[in-house]
Amino acid sequence: MKKILLSLFVVAVSISTNAQIETPAPSPFQKVEQKVGLTDVTLEYSRPSMRGRVIFGGLEDFGKVWRTGANARTKITFSSDVTIDGKSLKKGTYAIFTKPGKTSWDVYFYTEYKGNGAPRQWDDAKVAAQIKVTPKTMPMAFETFTISFDNLTKNSAVLGILWEKTYVGVKFETPTDAMVTKSIEKIMGGPSAQDLFAASGYYLDAGKDINKAQIWIDKAVEMTSERPRFWYLRQQSLIHAKAGKTKTAIAAAKESLKHAKIANNSTYIKMNQASLKEWGAM
Repeated sequence: MKKILLSLFVVAVSISTNAQIETPAPSPFQKVEQKVGLTDVTLEYSRPSMRGRVIFGGLEDFGKVWRTGANARTKITFSSDVTIDGKSLKKGTYAIFTKPGKTSWDVYFYTEYKGNGAPRQWDDAKVAAQIKVTPKTMPMAFETFTISFDNLTKNSAVLGILWEKTYVGVKFETPTDAMVTKSIEKIMGGPSAQDLFAASGYYLDAGKDINKAQIWIDKAVEMTSERPRFWYLRQQSLIHAKAGKTKTAIAAAKESLKHAKIANNSTYIKMNQASLKEWGAM
């Protein structure tokens, strides 16, 4: 009987030890994804509330670096290079730190974005961009800390930092025009040699229209004739052979072999030699 009671006690203790009570976070996490022109911007941060406290000049001292949120560092990710206050900021992820002041705020985009709170040892070398912003006083208090994307245009947005009665706006610009122009030029210019090479290779492997594959690979080889690519020529030889054009297949294989030898690529040397033997050219 004692052994049974002891076993039940162990099971009860085990259950109570492993069980975890889930409660709402005091500063809930938020993830915001925003498209600005053609640039994807992702913001991740935690949102503390006032709860009757004085925030700026109280909970958060003026002149002291603040994590700009709660819990883990507030992070922002740009999918393309952006410009902030005339300063270029490379695409990637950054922690957003601020230094609140009565009349101006400093806003920092910091490359070390992992971790909690502000860095124990501040490193100016990790500041990718820094700007000074004049805060605006709002007519009403905002209970919960908020970061928003405001004043959206095709190539810009304002990152709005809002809490208590303070609003700080950080404008950033995206390279929308350059990205659209590049896309237009690519489409209007037609497929690249690599596009043609990939398409012809797929048609060859999938047993699709070999005549189309030949047109594409011939164009790809022509586009790269100033700097011949032995792997393009190898694929051209295989496509021509499959199309029943042994003479031109042999010519392409010989060119591929020549340039493979220049590149000292043993794999392509062996493959071309094997094909040439198979087609009676060696």
